[in-house]
Amino acid sequence: MIRGLLIALVVGIAVWLLALVILVIIGRKQQARELAAAIPNLLVLFRGLLRDPRVPRASKIWLVVAVIWIASPIDLVPEFIPVFGPADDVLVAALVLRHVLRRTDRSVLAEYWRGDPATLDRIVGSTHPVVRTPRSGGA
Repeated sequence: MIRGLLIALVVGIAVWLLALVILVIIGRKQQARELAAAIPNLLVLFRGLLRDPRVPRASKIWLVVAVIWIASPIDLVPEFIPVFGPADDVLVAALVLRHVLRRTDRSVLAEYWRGDPATLDRIVGSTHPVVRTPRSGGA
């Protein structure tokens, strides 16, 4: 099982790097920067939401399910297929974030998102922009 997870991780990183290279080659440097930062930003977001007491327990369960789904080597579409391979992971992350957004104040998501707010808006399919507010207290 650990070997499968490691293989999935390596393949996922390879596809991610390939997508970055392709975006740079075709002149989409802004999109390449967003993609490069998306994975770390999603990890920070999910970690923050899991620890935040303002996020309902049911939403936290869905966040854990999403993390397991994304880390799992079992996918609907194999990871080595460019663009479509990671699509099921992105879809699961977006659906879970939309679920969390329906049950949690929008400012909570903005607190933990470290990337461009417009990128988060695109992920959650927002028509109302996320506005980042300063966090009170440490974390």
